[in-house]
Amino acid sequence: MTLNSNTMGIGIIGCGNISTTYLGLAPLFKGLQVVAVADMNMETATARAAEYKVQAQTVDALLANPDVGLVINLTIPAAHYAITRQAVEAGKHVYSEKPVVLTLAEGVALRDLAAAKGVRIGSAPDTFLGGAHQQVRQMIDDGAIGRVTAGGCAFMGPGMEMWHPTPHFFFQPGAGPMLDMGPYYIGNLINFLGPIRRVGALASSAHTTRTVTSQPNAGQVIPVNTPTNIHALLEFAGGATINLSVSWDVQAHKRVNMELYGTMGSLFVPDPNFFGGVIEMAGKDGKIAPVKGWDHPLSKDNQDHGRGPLANYRMAGVADMVAAIATGRDHRCSFERSLHAVDAMTAALTSGETGQFVTLTTTCTRPAALGPQDAAALLV
Repeated sequence: MTLNSNTMGIGIIGCGNISTTYLGLAPLFKGLQVVAVADMNMETATARAAEYKVQAQTVDALLANPDVGLVINLTIPAAHYAITRQAVEAGKHVYSEKPVVLTLAEGVALRDLAAAKGVRIGSAPDTFLGGAHQQVRQMIDDGAIGRVTAGGCAFMGPGMEMWHPTPHFFFQPGAGPMLDMGPYYIGNLINFLGPIRRVGALASSAHTTRTVTSQPNAGQVIPVNTPTNIHALLEFAGGATINLSVSWDVQAHKRVNMELYGTMGSLFVPDPNFFGGVIEMAGKDGKIAPVKGWDHPLSKDNQDHGRGPLANYRMAGVADMVAAIATGRDHRCSFERSLHAVDAMTAALTSGETGQFVTLTTTCTRPAALGPQDAAALLV
């Protein structure tokens, strides 16, 4: 395949459920083109390649493909480190699904290897680049609620085994609700507030096994080997204290996704798992009202996920990374920030085991804001 000199060839490793999102949304963005897909199961890769009219290759062949400049790693979390390392050793830039690694030791090894090879690593989630979340950031920076002092976040539900076709890995070390869903919340909080200083948490599991009710594995029993109910307290370097509850042991609740409390008011942030949604705010009068949305291209509804129209622009982080490589600037979904999020999440799990607060050993900067004009520049 002959690529335009301004286009980065993309290879995807891992052709499971999430690959359809990346493949389906890739054509929305400038400067990149998916040229090949690979999977440990060649039949899976071949089927996905036929569906999206790209080339199917083995993992080794994709990593040797001269048209592939950046690899998107969509394997299961336990394989993220090995596949990313293999791609970096092959001289490819890598954008990984979350979490980018499972331990700090893995992260340090990848950081040093990428520096030696002169390539970059980025990681999902990129949902904090969405128009709603960028508008909240702008409001915080403009002092709309004063100085943020506290807040609360909640992602809670009954679990993954009722809808995901292969939910087994979600209940093993490296997954669970903290490492699976925590990146969306912590990534957004880093976008709003910057780095985290220390973490304390309580962790438990309501069940020792789970029975799959989704097809094609209905009836299979999964052992639960990681906490499924975690309540963490995050102390940010800037002084804010945020509680984060993530659980797959809750049948129903009425908590909102994210609330931020400031000295002059409160902000109510839409679902960090998506790019848009309605923002609400209250001032000193305590009256909560919707905030008029701004005209941001990454907040426009473009999909329906069974609960009405939603904005989904996964691949924005990849497009921003490609543009950053071309111009030499920092990419917003950077390895530095992703590793700091892993530090925070693994600290929560450690605190849940030990009953002690854990001071983080990493830090990071806030990513650059992505206003409407910068976002539009990423789109075709």
